Amino acid sequence: MKKIKSVLIFLLTAGFIFAGPDIGIFEKILEASGSFEETTTAFEVALGESNLQLHATYDLNTWNSSGQRSRLYVLTSPAYMQATANEPLNTISAQVLRVSVYEFGKGRKTFINMANPVAHAMVYYADSEKYNRLKAAAESVAREIRNVAVAVPGEQVSDQLAPKRDEDDLNEFNGDGPAKMMALWRNWEESQDALFEENSIDAAVAKIEQTINSSKDAGTDDCDGWRILTKIEFKDAVYFGITNDYTENRTTSINSDFRSKGKSDDAPFPGFDHSPAHPMEIIVYKDGKNVKAVQYGQMWRMQLYYWDSGYAAFAKYTMIPGIISGSISDLFE
Repeated sequence: MKKIKSVLIFLLTAGFIFAGPDIGIFEKILEASGSFEETTTAFEVALGESNLQLHATYDLNTWNSSGQRSRLYVLTSPAYMQATANEPLNTISAQVLRVSVYEFGKGRKTFINMANPVAHAMVYYADSEKYNRLKAAAESVAREIRNVAVAVPGEQVSDQLAPKRDEDDLNEFNGDGPAKMMALWRNWEESQDALFEENSIDAAVAKIEQTINSSKDAGTDDCDGWRILTKIEFKDAVYFGITNDYTENRTTSINSDFRSKGKSDDAPFPGFDHSPAHPMEIIVYKDGKNVKAVQYGQMWRMQLYYWDSGYAAFAKYTMIPGIISGSISDLFE
């Protein structure tokens, strides 16, 4: 009987024994001691003195009547780009680094977090022959970002923020739990939905720029119209970060609705700590003789970044990812 009991205990706990540590898709790296203005100023000065390249700075509060603030920084690291240079062109999302300075909780304290480069490497480079080296390169660029934050007054931390998963789950990420069916059991590559094909990079880039620049952001109540936040050129590939008020508002407010920690009268949107999930992405890359323009399936992407909103939120707002992806694809029909 003792032997049977021991076997049962082993089977029930085996998952916990072998599962790796939880890794956040976001990582909080600083609890600032100064105001939002002081923190952003200090961070931007330190960023300018680093080897990181700044592509865009953007405030995600244009629709936010409470005045709670979040500033997004879109970056790349030349060292990381060099380390990943021979990887498939459709993995360039992993090389785009995003950091935010945001206000959170009672008293609107200011924090800095980042889209965790290590977690993203575990998603996009899982099948690479150089996986361990690329993961190490991602760890190096994460340190590079933390070293910028060191110059900002406050307490340096390293807190993994939800959604959190272990390495195996990130390697195979195709949705979460029963909601995998919502993401159609597709991984990152299978979730890259084709927008159009062209004969050259230049033609594809021109089409995206002309199409988006001629659209008009319809505001928070309608997903029509987009703005180009950043354009980052790679060898034989181009990354577009795009945004609109509807997507910023829905992702932040829905995530905030289902969270209690960090919600206060003066800071009603704890979901601002998910700002580095932005911008939405269009990737242009050479695929053989053709050039493809793709976006990510938004249900896959929303689960990657917002699963901590809870299954109830995904069930209640199940149409939102389709509305966002449909709005992007409709531009190019």
